[in-house]
Amino acid sequence: MALPDFLIAGVPKAGTTALHAALVRHPGLFLPAVKEPKFFLSDGPPPTVGGPGDVQTYQEHVWRRDDYEALFEPAPVGTLRGEATPFYLYDRSAHERIAKLIPDVKLIFLLRDPVDRAHSNWTHLWVAGLEEKAAFLEACHAEEDRKAAQWADFWHYISLGRYGEQLQHLYQHFDRDQVLLLRYRELKDDPARTLDKVCAFLGVRTGVLTSIPKENVNRHYVEDTAVNRALRGLLRSGGDWGHHFPVPLRLAARGPLLTLLHRKKGNRPVTTPEERAELLPYFADDIALLQEVTGERYDDWLSLDRHARAR
Repeated sequence: MALPDFLIAGVPKAGTTALHAALVRHPGLFLPAVKEPKFFLSDGPPPTVGGPGDVQTYQEHVWRRDDYEALFEPAPVGTLRGEATPFYLYDRSAHERIAKLIPDVKLIFLLRDPVDRAHSNWTHLWVAGLEEKAAFLEACHAEEDRKAAQWADFWHYISLGRYGEQLQHLYQHFDRDQVLLLRYRELKDDPARTLDKVCAFLGVRTGVLTSIPKENVNRHYVEDTAVNRALRGLLRSGGDWGHHFPVPLRLAARGPLLTLLHRKKGNRPVTTPEERAELLPYFADDIALLQEVTGERYDDWLSLDRHARAR
């Protein structure tokens, strides 16, 4: 069976793409070209309803086992096989599916300050033209309604960041020595040391990877102007109906709209102390649980001071 030996299993907007891009360069590791196959997120075909763009994303899921195993068949003999799907930690049913099929798998999780993670998540969808809420907090407050409407997990800005309860459930299915917890800032600030930690955990040669590729970095800044509201409206409409059309046609229609939406470059806004103060109560109890479950300290995430959290 061509199944993975390790999974980069969480969390969204916390460096999983960067870690994937780094690990593919290690000669002892094999990661398929499909970065997020999402195989363990369903027992069969993925849903056919969701928020803007969700159904198109669901169409990309590699949900058939034969197709999933085929991703790993090109792996050179002797290499460890892995894949990166950052929603595996959040999806409790995925824990059970993984444990049933590959019980000895090694799991890597990158955790990020949950308020900053939520803001990056909102920014990602805003820049893509799919998020209709121009105010970050307003988008967070819409989460329960969006869940009720069966929008995909990527819209769960707050719930995705409650790592304590997620890990508490995960540890019911996997031994702790199968799990490596990293911080997003570790990878960002000290990539060589962090990559060596990952390689040592996986049992492959250290000292091979020293940096993170930069191809995933962009600096698009989308203001809430009349022109951009019209562009985002068109992109959301395409997100709702585009799955009815072939992929080349979808890309041909979407590309020029995104080019216009992304015409301005600049640093993206970061969370403000006021935004943090309003959102931290959603995470305080879970951060306490996270510390209890892991035995590690994360109370710096409760600070309103960005510089204190950056240390």
